[in-house]
Amino acid sequence: MTPEPARRRAPAMDPDSRREMIVRTALPLVIEHGSAVTTRQIAQAAGIGEGTIFRVFADKDELLDACTAEALSPATALAELALVPLDQPLAARLAEAATALQAHLERIGALIGALHATGGRERTGRPGTAGAPPDRAAGSLPVRAAVAELFAPDRDTLRLSPDQAAAVFLGLQFVGVHEPADSPARLTTEELVDLVLHGVLSRPTEP
Repeated sequence: MTPEPARRRAPAMDPDSRREMIVRTALPLVIEHGSAVTTRQIAQAAGIGEGTIFRVFADKDELLDACTAEALSPATALAELALVPLDQPLAARLAEAATALQAHLERIGALIGALHATGGRERTGRPGTAGAPPDRAAGSLPVRAAVAELFAPDRDTLRLSPDQAAAVFLGLQFVGVHEPADSPARLTTEELVDLVLHGVLSRPTEP
């Protein structure tokens, strides 16, 4: 009888990688369950023992804080903005940017709602957490610089500088995300881009 080959153990993660893995696994569960999520649920979803969580985090509150920080971080949105091709028309560039930023802001909103609904230690009301204004929570300065780069190839046709145009674009994005999905005041991506590029008038008027 041929003996079964020995199973190879998965390589051990360094503490930072393990921490990142746990946070990324936990974040969707926190959005779904708020502060009521259990470390057992998180461990099962991550395929690890519950004790592994407490070798990385002092307690569940520290893990929830790490999830909040992850949701607020604009890193993913910035990475997506950096991938937008600059050789396509400006409207197409801005549409891709709007989609990436909307997903980021909606994730923040979902986290805020879940934690508030479950009494999450007032975590969302502390400075630097999910209670921060959306523009600050989204890392407005690096995000605005990234959006300004999308306007830059067309600077000669703009009435504003790329940085000013980016500020207008982000202002509309941040305001729009607060509107309920079924609200007539909520702008679609196409409407947002059209408004930024052409204003609110249906046709040009004499100055």
